[in-house]
Amino acid sequence: MISKNYFSGFSLENEEELFSEYIIKNDFTISGFSHGAIKAFEEVLNSNQRVDKLQLFSPAFFQTKDKKFKRMQLMFFKKDEMAYCNNFLNNITYPSNIDCTKYFKLGKYEELDELLNYEWSEEKLNALLLKGTKIEVFLGSKDKIIESLKAKEFFTKYATVYYIKDVGHILNK
Repeated sequence: MISKNYFSGFSLENEEELFSEYIIKNDFTISGFSHGAIKAFEEVLNSNQRVDKLQLFSPAFFQTKDKKFKRMQLMFFKKDEMAYCNNFLNNITYPSNIDCTKYFKLGKYEELDELLNYEWSEEKLNALLLKGTKIEVFLGSKDKIIESLKAKEFFTKYATVYYIKDVGHILNK
């Protein structure tokens, strides 16, 4: 059974309102932001419940990054969690001036490790499509967290991709 309809991003909670202009709220739509996109995807993939639409907002997409990049991110987090998260909050809000501190919840090392090393599988994406679930991916052209053009290129085969001009990771101006 699917436990919820929205999954939060790394070091965030209750940020769903940031995506209110895009999000579809009903019993058959599941959404997730960044790390939460991974969680939402896996939840829908492994559920037998009807899900008509899966919305992935700026999905954590790091499979184009090398192992050194990923190790460095984890090392910086381990060295100073708060400094890492403050930098992260600044990067997700760019280029907007939205204050995301009200959504802040200190993330865990294991969550960061999972999102950095998660591999979006073409086989799993196809399996979800075969279940009848439509996938929407929302990406910002000025994203400082993920390489949104590479994510767009990858997801286009499996999803309707909305590539939004002049917005960053949280999809706001």
